[in-house]
Amino acid sequence: MVKPFVPQLVYVEPKALEYPLGKQLITKFKDMGIEIRHTTSHNQIRNLPGENHFQKYRMAKSTLVVGIRKTLKFDTSKPSAEYAIPLATGCMGHCHYCYLQTTMGSKPYIRTYVNVDEIFEAAKEYMKERAPEMTRFEASCTSDIVGIDHLTHSLKRAIEFFGKSKHGHLRFVTKFAHVDHLLDADHQGKTRFRFSINDDYVIKYFEPGTSRLHERIAAAAKVAEADYPLGFIIAPIYLHEGWKEGYLEMFEKLDATLPASARRDLTFEMIQHRFTKPAKRVIQENYPMTKLELDEAKRKWKWGRYGIGKYVYTDDEQEDIKDTLGHYIQHFFPEAKLEYFT
Repeated sequence: MVKPFVPQLVYVEPKALEYPLGKQLITKFKDMGIEIRHTTSHNQIRNLPGENHFQKYRMAKSTLVVGIRKTLKFDTSKPSAEYAIPLATGCMGHCHYCYLQTTMGSKPYIRTYVNVDEIFEAAKEYMKERAPEMTRFEASCTSDIVGIDHLTHSLKRAIEFFGKSKHGHLRFVTKFAHVDHLLDADHQGKTRFRFSINDDYVIKYFEPGTSRLHERIAAAAKVAEADYPLGFIIAPIYLHEGWKEGYLEMFEKLDATLPASARRDLTFEMIQHRFTKPAKRVIQENYPMTKLELDEAKRKWKWGRYGIGKYVYTDDEQEDIKDTLGHYIQHFFPEAKLEYFT
């Protein structure tokens, strides 16, 4: 079982110590005997220990920076929400295919922002602008927020903040099973708690450092028992030998564990594996032994947003994915809603 994340090294911005959460975290890490260094900015972390890129990259993934989110302009989100709410950046998982590898580039360390109340104030303004329409906020566009929340409880505070709001909903997705501290949060049904799931082959070979499938499903059952609206993102859907059987087994395990109460308002999102040329370079540098199939000749080229092209599966393969997984969802969870396939 993957243990809850504990950083090996902590950096702190001096101004972060002016916030209650900043003080609390630094006291906690001192008590744990973790080395604490000071930095002028959470964007300027240099001199990470390590002899070479491989060692420095791994050290960065276990380094936590306690900082302040200065930009309180929220990015518009992906298909699942109107805005991304920035509580953290970076992830301790080692998923070979992850898009954060290219978007975060030379800064793979994890950042948590302690000016949580200021972030909530900004969220209020966004909700006010769109009222009386509901505004959905995604908390995991740039991180796996559940992975650090046992330390910070920022996500728990966000769940309760949106629980009290009139026009806001919160969503996030995780590959971690460390959810116990979130089960008693007063969510008022306004937070959709989603788990990223995959078949055992993908988790074993491409998702080191994350909770295993059975752990995620057991955590999802707890979350359902706590009356959260529940969802699953199947991503990235990856074609390997025996993929149809692998994904069938995944659905069978889900069906065997989820309580009946979870099925009434269940959502699925499906994202096929894709990669860009820059991502391929970074993946091969960070994970030189990866088994990830990154052969452009086997893929279809597709223009993405912002003019960056990506390699996706061919049209026939995409149809096969949609038909196969769509059939499994329909068979095991007929009441569930498939939000999108991309």
